[in-house]
Amino acid sequence: MSLPEPFDTPFMQRALLETLLLAVLGGVLGSWIVLRRLAFFTHGTATAAFPGLVVAGPWGVPAHVAALGSGLLYAGSVERLGRRAGADAATGLLLVAALALGVVLASDVYESGAGVDRLLFGSALAISERDLWLTAATVAAVLGLDATLRRAWLAGGFDPVAARSLGVPTAAADRLLLAAVAVAVVVALDAVGSLLVTAVLVIPAATVRLVARDLRTLRLGAVALAAAEAVAGLWLADRFNVGPGPALAVLAATVFAVVAAATRPR
Repeated sequence: MSLPEPFDTPFMQRALLETLLLAVLGGVLGSWIVLRRLAFFTHGTATAAFPGLVVAGPWGVPAHVAALGSGLLYAGSVERLGRRAGADAATGLLLVAALALGVVLASDVYESGAGVDRLLFGSALAISERDLWLTAATVAAVLGLDATLRRAWLAGGFDPVAARSLGVPTAAADRLLLAAVAVAVVVALDAVGSLLVTAVLVIPAATVRLVARDLRTLRLGAVALAAAEAVAGLWLADRFNVGPGPALAVLAATVFAVVAAATRPR
């Protein structure tokens, strides 16, 4: 079955499929990111993956492995430094340090051979079949975790002390949630880059949360909105000859601003 323009070429079809798969992550996992207030952590993890992506090629390390290693190192450092300086301060400090380190490595050490623009803003039009399979596997894993740990994630978010007293394994569930966020960030990097991950994993869910009254509505609405923004963002990118990642980010932010203004208490 042929698709209408601009989705009638193989590279646009791969980009469309990739962004639709990310829409599922943005709905299911993004809902937990918003409810558990992990948006800053998600953005920080994506930014921390930037230095790993820069050195992946010259060191002969698979890009996704290097990005995941950088992200996990960042998460551990935030947890340790946060005990003394506070979680927000630690997140902000390490986020800036990771971004600066990545820029220095890309420009001065490796002479920009890593393709800084693509690392920062992604290139959905360069998605390969391997990237699609990796994203699909991540979606399946996240759906499995969600089905298994939904109650623990929900209980840990509302009242972790009471949940632990009732025997709910919130600590282990929370670690798995953070790991799932890190993996989702890594698979989204190819499409939207390290600076724009929140456009697919956070903003759609944050937008729907402004109007959703329950968890089911939030999740389904976030998936639907993220999918609609994916299609529209790719069309806008082709129409105005701009990068798909920035086009999607601007669109998502605009929709959020409109919904926020429309639902503001008067």
